Amino acid sequence: MPLSHGVDADADVHDPDWSTRHSVLATARRTAALVNVLAAGPVDAGGDPVPGAVAEVLRAYGEKEPLDLTARDVEGMREAATLLRDVFAAESADAAAHVLNRLLGAHTGRLRLTSHGGGTPWHPHLDRDDEAPWPEWFLASSCLALTVLVWDRQRPPGRICASGSCRDVFITRGSGPERRYCSRRCATRERVAAHRRRADG
Repeated sequence: MPLSHGVDADADVHDPDWSTRHSVLATARRTAALVNVLAAGPVDAGGDPVPGAVAEVLRAYGEKEPLDLTARDVEGMREAATLLRDVFAAESADAAAHVLNRLLGAHTGRLRLTSHGGGTPWHPHLDRDDEAPWPEWFLASSCLALTVLVWDRQRPPGRICASGSCRDVFITRGSGPERRYCSRRCATRERVAAHRRRADG
């Protein structure tokens, strides 16, 4: 289920790779990456996220040029990221669903299909217009992807890293034991710290 912003000038509407780049899971992972960079990424002299760092994440997840992000766009996206962080903090599918229902009711438009005038394959959007501002698009597309993951998995779509020194969010796997840490590095650091505490104790 692709969830792209705007027309990809190079897109072939029959290109199966396009759907992979903009799948629900890829969109959810993009959400986590943006929440993280908007919370703790490179900042300017005023402490605001740098538009270039946000654009780099967007490019990594398949968004095409031009990415004309302004400081105001990034500030709006940071506000959206703060709202989305509550989904990652949810301890159950019920809690995640309540947060998502609140966000969907307050911040998104009606579900519709768009091909951006034939420039992309048909895909769903919840923002109010194909040319919606970056913050609205980010919040709406993220809500849609996270909603589908709750529906599909019947569990929270992601978590906040359990490491005390890292509060990054991440998307959980669909099956198997539930992850507590965003990365192996954080898991290893916490295991080493726990081992040292036991050895000193």
